[in-house]
Amino acid sequence: MADLEDIRTGRHCVSALHAHLVFVTKFRHRVFDDRHLARMEEIMWAVCTDFEAELVEFNGDNNHVHLLVNLPPKVALARLVNSLKGVSSRRMRQEFPDLARHYYRANKLWSGSYFAGS
Repeated sequence: MADLEDIRTGRHCVSALHAHLVFVTKFRHRVFDDRHLARMEEIMWAVCTDFEAELVEFNGDNNHVHLLVNLPPKVALARLVNSLKGVSSRRMRQEFPDLARHYYRANKLWSGSYFAGS
């Protein structure tokens, strides 16, 4: 059961929706280090805030990231994932030109697939 602080209350609904998301890099290239992951967490947090969702936890390795997101029922998970991957890919490639050398053909940071568990 969800803790009381994790329960969202709205005018007509009460919810506790959490999603565990995993994004992997295109071709599983090992491209991230600590400075990349720190900036990625800031970007992901900002995108979640725009969707009125809460980034509860963020963790990553050199070729993937894990997110635990608490989201309101009005947000479609697929739209949130699309924004998270799109915005983070664009901003990370702009701010860190060293990432672009791994993706000179694809020009994408993330694989097209993702894991979502609730």
